[in-house]
Amino acid sequence: MAEELDLKKTVNLPRTDFSQKANLGQMEPARLKKWQEMGLYGQVAEARAGREKFILHDGPPYANADIHIGTALNKILKDFVVKTRSMMGYDAPYVPGYDCHGLPIETIVEKKLAEKGKNKNDIPVATFRRICREHASTAMNNQTRDFQRLGILGEWSDPYLTMSPEYESATARLFGRFLERGFVYKGLRPVYWCIHDQTALAEAEVEYKEHTSPSVYVKFPLKSDAAQVDPALAGKNVFVVIWTTTPWTLPANLGIAVHPDFDYSAIELTNNEVHIVASELAAAYAETCGLGDFKELARFKGSTLDRLECRHAWLDRPSLIMNGDHVTLGESDAESELDVPAFIRRHNATHT
Repeated sequence: MAEELDLKKTVNLPRTDFSQKANLGQMEPARLKKWQEMGLYGQVAEARAGREKFILHDGPPYANADIHIGTALNKILKDFVVKTRSMMGYDAPYVPGYDCHGLPIETIVEKKLAEKGKNKNDIPVATFRRICREHASTAMNNQTRDFQRLGILGEWSDPYLTMSPEYESATARLFGRFLERGFVYKGLRPVYWCIHDQTALAEAEVEYKEHTSPSVYVKFPLKSDAAQVDPALAGKNVFVVIWTTTPWTLPANLGIAVHPDFDYSAIELTNNEVHIVASELAAAYAETCGLGDFKELARFKGSTLDRLECRHAWLDRPSLIMNGDHVTLGESDAESELDVPAFIRRHNATHT
């Protein structure tokens, strides 16, 4: 029987002690430990001493919880920048920091107190602050451990903390300089305020809830002689129809806006009422409101309606029809009440 051929012996493969497996689970911690023991960050800083400075001012994360994918990505990308600049020859120190104040910390502490059956409002303010400080300190230590595990080099033994006495005193001194130079004044301004947490909010801390506004069609009886619009409307029961997403403003209505260059139609319904709406939207209006079939009695430009008078939908008060170039036929992002898309726009007291 012929001896079996070992094909591997016929291939001229390179011989190396380099491991064919990454074994990152074991290699990474060992490499990081070696960097720490040899003081790699300090050695790099010493080698770059006296070179041109490159300073990355790190916006600190909140010391409120463990790191997550967002904080990890933030730190890793910044570490890329610092390390590459250092490799380019710059003296690129990195001083990490932590934001130890603010609502994110207070919110987590409040939840933990609630789990123990305690209410923040029943705890003295000084005690609540102390608990927040302790929580921030624990979160900061955990984040430092995890950031170092990611291989981020920096002055981790001496980070800047917004709750450290040195940082707070420096802030107070700087504020004192503002006072001396006349940059501080007392005034009034609107601020975001959280009713639940009884504190001011930063703009980034405000989350808006999705909201769908109610909309209504409202018919305003035409008070002026309908024959002024078109002879075909003489003797008819005519209404001007508006559409609005802010029905709570209707009691303040004093006027209706129409575009002078748009076509408007007077459509007669099966109940013998005549409704004046934008011609382009007449069919959609009738279908949406379930009005059935209608007949167009007349078509005219919005300029024909200018300065005619309607009566308020339910109040004994006139609503003046006015021409306005702001009127549109399609839906748009409204910058004011007058920009809300409508068949015929309405004006409120504040806009007349």
